[in-house]
Amino acid sequence: MKFSKLFIPTTKETPNDATLPSHQFLIRAGFISQTGAGIYDYMPLGKIVLDKIRAIVKEEMDNSGANEVQFGFVTPLALWEESGRASTMGNELLRFKDRKNSEYVLSPTNEEAVVNMVKNRITSYKDLPVNLYQIYTKFRDEARPRFGLMRGREFLMKDAYSFHSSAEDLVREFNLMEETYKKVYTKLGLEFRVVAADSGAIGGSGSKEFHVIADSGEDTIVICDSCDYGANIEAATRTALKKEKLETISIEKIETPNCKTIDEVSTFLNTDAYYSMKAVIKRAVYEDKTQIVVFFVRGCDELEETKACNAVNALELDDAFEDDIINAGLVAGYCGIIDLPKNVLVVVDKELEGENNLVCGANEENYHLKGVDLTSIENLNYADLVAVQEGDSCPNCNGKLSYTKGIEAGHIFQLGTKYSKAMNANFLDSNGKAQPFVMGCYGIGVSRLVAAVIEQNHDEKGCLWTKATAPFMVDIIVSNSKKEDEALIGEQIYTELKTAGVEVILDDRINARFGFKMSDFELIGFPYAVVIGKKLVDGFVEIVDRKTLEKIDVKIEDVRSKILELIK
Repeated sequence: MKFSKLFIPTTKETPNDATLPSHQFLIRAGFISQTGAGIYDYMPLGKIVLDKIRAIVKEEMDNSGANEVQFGFVTPLALWEESGRASTMGNELLRFKDRKNSEYVLSPTNEEAVVNMVKNRITSYKDLPVNLYQIYTKFRDEARPRFGLMRGREFLMKDAYSFHSSAEDLVREFNLMEETYKKVYTKLGLEFRVVAADSGAIGGSGSKEFHVIADSGEDTIVICDSCDYGANIEAATRTALKKEKLETISIEKIETPNCKTIDEVSTFLNTDAYYSMKAVIKRAVYEDKTQIVVFFVRGCDELEETKACNAVNALELDDAFEDDIINAGLVAGYCGIIDLPKNVLVVVDKELEGENNLVCGANEENYHLKGVDLTSIENLNYADLVAVQEGDSCPNCNGKLSYTKGIEAGHIFQLGTKYSKAMNANFLDSNGKAQPFVMGCYGIGVSRLVAAVIEQNHDEKGCLWTKATAPFMVDIIVSNSKKEDEALIGEQIYTELKTAGVEVILDDRINARFGFKMSDFELIGFPYAVVIGKKLVDGFVEIVDRKTLEKIDVKIEDVRSKILELIK
């Protein structure tokens, strides 16, 4: 391809709303163009990169034995009503009516569609397992689309769905998909981490996320310095904190004037926050009601809200307003576990189970209790509620846990029978008995990966594409295309590299200055440039490594072999 024939509208202007490097550089370098909030068009270079990533994903999915299909971008709302998600998906599900007043949605995911496809077509365990996937457009009506391709409303996704006759076979496929995904990200040249995760709105269990490591990542990832443990902060666990147990004492009510925080109470009572209980009051939102919930964690811990939300099976958790707290009969700052109002739901972090000498609120203004014994309280609901902190011990090896940032680029789920039961999708087992399909779900954000590559690989000048994702491997830059000798050598090297199978672009623009051509090379991020300029009189050209910006002089006749050596 020649630069003069390709539509590459580079610009020095950075969009006002572009804060991430990928958003800035993909627009400035002419890869994408914004047409609406969270909606982007792909220009020629962007389409090349998108197709390269898509091809790698497809190749590995095909190698795994999955079957490619394509579902409609538009799905009847009736399928979502059948699964129950029409009322739980929220405003991200864009609904509309056609001219006949029939209701539809723009698909954000396709569990319902794939169950509808398989239902009554696979009827026997003998026809299982099967894994169906597509690479197609999705739409989620994000409330705040931002960060370019990282948080768009319309996006390209690979979504796969597997059907099994047993949970054991689902685990086998789940593990196969994990290995398949690892191959995808490795081929793309990305540094990534596989982490335990929360299943979110998709549901199911055994959820794992694949994160591209990048400082700009929205997700906090907990990793171990001694083993391969990794988890999203929402699902991370730790070895339980352990300190010496205190002797049991009788409950004592103590005046603690104006001491509402753990630090204030611990200082006033001269106690360790480890031996106290922190009350976090939330409003749990359900499909048909709201409920005040009090979560108790150690005074030295923080509540992890996704864990807390899952513990009470709520759609979401909101902060409780002052009126909510008063109406529930609670006292903010002095809330404790003894004599709580009966209408309040209580959940206690599991690391507090069995503790018998704790400080907590007395449910009375300016008073706290000492010597609270949880073993004397019946029917307490315990769950993992804490946010793992840096320095905590790994649950696998007791190594030191730390935080890093990641961009979620893939997610796999063990769905179980959630959707097949809801939609009455069954098969006959070996005993001739009807059973619901056991399902798995596996997603890769293909268009998000375009941005993720740049978030992980860029400098102040522009993009640094990996070899697997670069739109062209080599940019041949003719310093002055009006000089016949330079232009001829440029064409010669271009032809030689093309013949050798190298993806090459020739910057033959006559009216562009050399400095402008070099700036475009650096902004766009081709891995290598061959610069034809003043050294041509001595029979040399320069090869520039975009990542390091190092330059080497190479004889014209050696360019082909040197490039092949560099890109292998």
